[in-house]
Amino acid sequence: MQDLVLGLDVGGTASRALVTTLDGTPVGSGVAGAGNPVGVPVEVACAEVSTALAAALRGLDPARIVAGVLGIAGTSRFGDPAVAGAFDAVWRAAGLSCPVRPIGDVVVAYAAGTDEVTGTVLISGTGAIAARISGETMLSSADGMGWLLGDLGSGFWLGRTAATAVARELHAGRDGALVRALLSVLPGGSADAFVTAVHERPPRDLAKLAPLVLGAVADDPIAARIADEAADHLVATAAEVWHPGDPVVLAGSVLTGGPVLRDRVRERLADRRPGVVVPIAEAGTVGAARLAARGVLAD
Repeated sequence: MQDLVLGLDVGGTASRALVTTLDGTPVGSGVAGAGNPVGVPVEVACAEVSTALAAALRGLDPARIVAGVLGIAGTSRFGDPAVAGAFDAVWRAAGLSCPVRPIGDVVVAYAAGTDEVTGTVLISGTGAIAARISGETMLSSADGMGWLLGDLGSGFWLGRTAATAVARELHAGRDGALVRALLSVLPGGSADAFVTAVHERPPRDLAKLAPLVLGAVADDPIAARIADEAADHLVATAAEVWHPGDPVVLAGSVLTGGPVLRDRVRERLADRRPGVVVPIAEAGTVGAARLAARGVLAD
């Protein structure tokens, strides 16, 4: 029987599992709820990962799985014997006899975009970070400092910058596509009401405005300027770690979710380094499975 590998992408909102052949052909997948023990109790995390894993293994002999990788933010949690032991119990209960190695989600995101062992990944989701990767090691990184100190060009940055601009437009009595887009989700016909609505929500909720900002770019010069600034920030972040000849993998929901920001980033990267290869990351499970297979094939 053909050997298989397991890739898991476990985060604060969902747990995903993918089983593939060594050449990357998918043969099973599953999804469940939040499975990162940084954000939910360990027993909840393990239950959700177990559900996703069971779905991915349905109809397959788990003995065929020869390697696994768990892509997750906060791998240091697995230094706690209680956490590591709880997840080991999940693997055993599923019938796995191979190790399932936790690897940081930034490394996994890079692997989801390229087979090249060494290169750069630029991620923009709720936050933003760039990192230079070699194998399973992060050699260097830039930004990724959270919304208080950085995450420039991220979903949060887009939302906050747009909310600031809309508040000013409302104070001046001006209308526009961006103003209307944000007022569709943040009630308030006046500047004061809008500002109050923003402050009543958790700060990180501003990241949810990013799709509205990018969706207004074609019809609103303020939104277009914000998108341009976001692209400038992201490319500057990538430039801090990027080496000549590196591919630059684009990852994260803001960069992979549509062309508006992605195309701006690609254009700026090409201006800096003509001929640069800029692949788009696939799902994190693909990167995790690719790393698992690479480990097997290297032996």
